Amino acid sequence: MKTLYVMDPLDRINVAGDSTYMMMKEGCRRGWEVAWCTPDDLFAVHGRCHARCQRVQVSDHEPYFVSDNAQDRDLGDFDVVWLRKDPPFHIGYVFSTYMLDLVPKTTMVLNDPASVRDANEKMVALRFPEFVPPTLVTNNIERALAWIANAPGKVVLKPWDGNGGRGVLISQHGDGNLRSMLEVLTEEENTHILVQEFVPEIRDGDKRIILIDGEPVGWMNRVPQPGDHRGNMHVGATVESTDLSDSDRKICDAIGPWLKKSGLLFVGIDTIGSTMTEINVTSPTGIQEINQLMGTRLEVDLTDAVERRLVAHRRGETS
Repeated sequence: MKTLYVMDPLDRINVAGDSTYMMMKEGCRRGWEVAWCTPDDLFAVHGRCHARCQRVQVSDHEPYFVSDNAQDRDLGDFDVVWLRKDPPFHIGYVFSTYMLDLVPKTTMVLNDPASVRDANEKMVALRFPEFVPPTLVTNNIERALAWIANAPGKVVLKPWDGNGGRGVLISQHGDGNLRSMLEVLTEEENTHILVQEFVPEIRDGDKRIILIDGEPVGWMNRVPQPGDHRGNMHVGATVESTDLSDSDRKICDAIGPWLKKSGLLFVGIDTIGSTMTEINVTSPTGIQEINQLMGTRLEVDLTDAVERRLVAHRRGETS
């Protein structure tokens, strides 16, 4: 098996918590050829995607990554190509999905680049409105102010393209800073934002649920640090063990078939209380933390799923 990871540079990887590192290490453990490149290393020749990439040996001890010299390769040389570049999801990210559309069909690209392009992590959750907090998407400040005035309490303001809790604010009708917040987040009404009713259960944590091929396989709770409302590990949230609630299972049952059909093999959803706030398809993380909390080996489960899906892919059973 030959696998290429399109990802951030290796010197940016924090091996203590990175899921891509675990996936690459498992591939090396199985004796696969593992290679990596960045999105900037992609190029196309005569309608086929190529990359300036490096083979790498990945281990559980320093130096962790040992790369060979870079060489140009047709991505059709690989069995599997993983798009694992971390957000933000900007036009450069979108362009990398266009490049990966040019990978020959004999190679399986995960997650499917067209589906990644189509499934912005905050916006795509709105396709399942029965599970999402009441939400307004707008760049119009007066519209936002009127909607907030009719909300039952606090609201959450979010950039549509943010990640890691960046730019997430809490406010409410009557807040003297509210108009200023909206001006900043909408960039003077030039950028759309999400305005959602605040879910008070965030005090108990923001749950991350990992789904592999549409099935929930691991979960953890991320508890905001005192004085913060964001359940993101990037901003200091702590992780703890948890269970799937009935509402969590209902959400997973509803979105699982769509994830499977869309070629979104490795996905992380976020739930607060009985609501879903995001469907993370670009570069979901949490493998190491969930392994420690649940005694799982999600990188093994994920790699097994890749092998199964590749067999089906080559039989023409998946897109």
